[in-house]
Amino acid sequence: MDATTNANVQAWLNGAYDEETKQAIRKMEKENPEELTESFYRHLEFGTGGLRGIMGVGTNRMNKYTVGMATQGLANYVKSCFQGTELKAAISHDSRNHSREFAEITANVLAANGFTVYLFDDMRPTPELSFAIRHLHCQTGVMLTASHNPKEYNGYKAYWDDGCQLVPPHDTNVIDEVLKIKELSDVKWNGGEERIITIGSEVDEAFMQKIEKNVLHPECIKAHHDIKIVYTPLHGTGIKLIPTMLERLGFTNVNVVKAQAVPDGNFPTTPSPNPEEHAAMKMAVELAKEIDADIVFASDPDADRVGVAVKKPNGEWMLLNGNQTLSVIIYYLLKEWKDKGKITGKEFIIKTIVTSELPAEIAKKQGVKVYDVLTGFKWIGSKIKEMEGKETFIGGGEESYGYMIGDFVRDKDAVGACSMIAEIAAWAASQNKTFFDVLVDLYKEFGFYKEGLLSVVRKGKSGAEEIQQMMKQYRENPPSEINGSNVVCIKDYKTLESKDTATGKVEKLLLPTSNVLQFFTEDGNKVTVRPSGTEPKIKFYFGVKGELKCREDFDAANAALDKKIDDIKASMGLN
Repeated sequence: MDATTNANVQAWLNGAYDEETKQAIRKMEKENPEELTESFYRHLEFGTGGLRGIMGVGTNRMNKYTVGMATQGLANYVKSCFQGTELKAAISHDSRNHSREFAEITANVLAANGFTVYLFDDMRPTPELSFAIRHLHCQTGVMLTASHNPKEYNGYKAYWDDGCQLVPPHDTNVIDEVLKIKELSDVKWNGGEERIITIGSEVDEAFMQKIEKNVLHPECIKAHHDIKIVYTPLHGTGIKLIPTMLERLGFTNVNVVKAQAVPDGNFPTTPSPNPEEHAAMKMAVELAKEIDADIVFASDPDADRVGVAVKKPNGEWMLLNGNQTLSVIIYYLLKEWKDKGKITGKEFIIKTIVTSELPAEIAKKQGVKVYDVLTGFKWIGSKIKEMEGKETFIGGGEESYGYMIGDFVRDKDAVGACSMIAEIAAWAASQNKTFFDVLVDLYKEFGFYKEGLLSVVRKGKSGAEEIQQMMKQYRENPPSEINGSNVVCIKDYKTLESKDTATGKVEKLLLPTSNVLQFFTEDGNKVTVRPSGTEPKIKFYFGVKGELKCREDFDAANAALDKKIDDIKASMGLN
């Protein structure tokens, strides 16, 4: 055990922690010293998604103490930034084990620090929390969730007054404040309970009214109100609003997967509540086959991500990736904005640097600006704030199944996205098409873009060190060619340099620094490498492009691009 780990352990054993916690530490000392090291070797840090970790005892775990200390650090920082202001905070949580407990601890600490705290009466989606912060004129907010992580995780998403997750310098400044808290006595655990206000249906109503304003073709919904929709909340918060929202828009044939409609932090019907994974979508697709549905979507536990499945002409069901769903949403939004004469040259969309280039191509054709930002939805929210009052945000998203329509939410929004996806399905039906057909039309017009993702998991302290060593190797010895095609450009977001490998010319990247590398090849492929900000992984993103001349060629063209991605992985030693 190193000195830092030992110091953290002794602080908990000798501090005013409850006896149950101390007994758990002593048990780990005797029976599982490796687990003890993992639990105490560091303090949880704010990454791209805030504070997130396995639930349990320790400084590197999610528990009532780390939640309380994080909240005190957040309170101290917010108070220093908004001196002389009546402080307000909004708090919500998902369906995970201990989420309500952690939400109430967060509320108590903030209230004891003089905040008026708006605490939702029950679980609510992350996007509604983001909306509530601005709606209620709060300076900060907290969502207790580990998003799509496995059941042993929980997390703490901290938000600023714009409804966006913390960005620099606020994220690191909050951590600095948290690290200053050495004793439990540094935390104001109670004393302001009268300042906690319960909120619920009134905020739901305001939020849903905003989503209603996103509708572009109400007549299509009216004409095709009975399209068969299958939806699953994967035991999460989506059940609170998504079926209600779809009904409110006029859809009359929404079929919820009953076995997954009950909120449950153990997620008993799926190995992982992540709609990016096929296993999570299995029950919804089975129901879709049974009733011959038109479209399927699933939201993750905190209802910010959406997975979509569509029916192909041969009756087979295909799971879309996040790039495909985002591309269709952007295509529909921009086409309809242009048809309605709403494009003036001051509109924009946002995508992340690891997202497909297809949305950018669509936007360019419609005369709409495209802003690329770093991975993580907080950067999308931050860009919207930067452009507020100058340009109009239409929509945006990222490859990891996160989408946003309009700027009233500043985080990814499954409620608004499911509503828009259903509308697009109704719009397609009005032309005797399906959602799949719209995607094919895109590929025929702009080229067949295909993406792949490989996540290499390396857990714990040794894993984190191995991931950093891998990034160091790629920087010191970058590939000169990938799958037989020369690397023509290398972008390093840590040094903020873009290098032309042929000429050696270096240009500055105008983004915040981030531990990300991108390799662009002569034949138009893109490979991005980055450590995850929320999970013990290093991620490899692959982007390739081909042609699609007709719908009948889809399967063959798709298979060819999949093979190309596999060949790239093999050439990089990643298979």
